[in-house]
Amino acid sequence: MNHKHNRLLALQVANRAATRAYRIDATANEATIYLYDVIGYDWWTDGGITALQFAADLNALRGVGTIHLRFNSPGGDVFDGRAICAALDAHPARKVGHVDGWAASAASFILMHCDEVEITEGAMIMIHNGWTMAAGDNRVMSETAGLLQKIDGAIQDDYMRRVNVDRDQVVAWMNAETWFTAAEAVEHGFADRVAGGDGATARAGWNVAAYANAPAAQVAPEPKVETTDEPEPKPAAEAEHAHRVRRLALATLIPA
Repeated sequence: MNHKHNRLLALQVANRAATRAYRIDATANEATIYLYDVIGYDWWTDGGITALQFAADLNALRGVGTIHLRFNSPGGDVFDGRAICAALDAHPARKVGHVDGWAASAASFILMHCDEVEITEGAMIMIHNGWTMAAGDNRVMSETAGLLQKIDGAIQDDYMRRVNVDRDQVVAWMNAETWFTAAEAVEHGFADRVAGGDGATARAGWNVAAYANAPAAQVAPEPKVETTDEPEPKPAAEAEHAHRVRRLALATLIPA
């Protein structure tokens, strides 16, 4: 299996050793949730921020008036992201989003469900179309393409909650896989203001080489993975784990 041609798994493979954090610091009136991880379950690390865990944790903060969500995430599963959005919308607290490093892919549309958004100088927001994998005949592929169009439409709706441009521009940005600096994010309405700090330092924790247009200065060296269709022998446990991932990916839509 060639991971260079499979961006969904390549994103997870490249970040197996990344420093991650998902935690909540709370007082009686305020809480901070750190979203410094992949959105959804990460099969390569048995980690990630699942919607089930997030919703349960968020519901436990019912008495809190303000929730700060701090983002440094390369993205992840679109459906976990959608469920996280629903949980945020249902919570009565004021939600303030802080882009500390990356708010890429699924993390970027979750960000749109905050009441206020600030982005650190040097941090970035990235938007793109959904990804998936499918196997089957022309009917399966046509159905998959149709489903992806619906998913992309829902993601466009997320961005339209905040941006100051028309939908055609959002579609063009998603088609192109567009990366926004802090100033550009504020200019186009993805964020309300630029905050102090060093977002470039925060984003250095993630390898985003799996994305086609990742800023060159922010792409860490890729880990050594198989580059041909004939993989090198692996320890039995790792080989079985990779096999499980491939089976799941072929059976399930998992856009990043």
